[in-house]
Amino acid sequence: MASASSAPIGIFDSGIGGLTVARAVKRELPAERIIYFGDTAHLPYGDKSTAAIQAYSIKITQLLLDHGCKLILIACNSASAAAFELVKEYVGSSAKVLNVIDPVVAYLRESYQEQTVGLIGTKQTVNSQVYEHKVEALRCGIKLKALATPLLVPMIEEGFFTGDISKKILKKYLRDPWLQDLEALILGCTHYPLIKRAIRKYYGPLVEVIDSSEIVARALKGFLEFHNLASTQDQQDDYFMVSDFTESFEASTRLFFGEKINLERSTLWD
Repeated sequence: MASASSAPIGIFDSGIGGLTVARAVKRELPAERIIYFGDTAHLPYGDKSTAAIQAYSIKITQLLLDHGCKLILIACNSASAAAFELVKEYVGSSAKVLNVIDPVVAYLRESYQEQTVGLIGTKQTVNSQVYEHKVEALRCGIKLKALATPLLVPMIEEGFFTGDISKKILKKYLRDPWLQDLEALILGCTHYPLIKRAIRKYYGPLVEVIDSSEIVARALKGFLEFHNLASTQDQQDDYFMVSDFTESFEASTRLFFGEKINLERSTLWD
């Protein structure tokens, strides 16, 4: 088991959306080394079957284990919903495994008991009802109202963060009657922080827009410290892989991560 504190953290996502989580992790834990895999060849996971997502997740997990990762962070809500338990079983004692859903649910328990919270996410995440089931298990009176927003991920991956097209698509979703009268809205996809500003502008100051990437990074820090796995000194450079390069990729990665990063195309699916 790569349990030494100096071992890297493996992070994977369906595309480059998980870079929002990686960026938050680096801000919270600057001494940690990250090995990132974005499965851009199969993007988006949100419209894939559970079986397909599980197969992708296991193959990526093995790649990260081969790189000696002490912890696997599933930085994708769709994969967290479909494959978390399977990945944990597959990894066994070789590494720790975290997802991006449980930290958000814990945050809801702390901050939104007896209140109404909205959720936007992919079809896979919403249809799985994983958030609803976990929130119901809390028994703290939270009413969760989830809406699938399938056009947002491809829109973001193609670089449509601003402009009339993105504004119209986003308003179409947010104006849905189901997403009114909320105290908070969960961004149930790691791509969505890139349009957080527009969502905040739509709802105004009375609705908290919950950015899971920041919550997950804080939870990860606590988890590593609890298990004595936090790195105590700076490690070698982070390593970023993608399964396929897409148009506008370089510009998009800069937006996601906040700075230029070196990406390598992985041969995992060749």
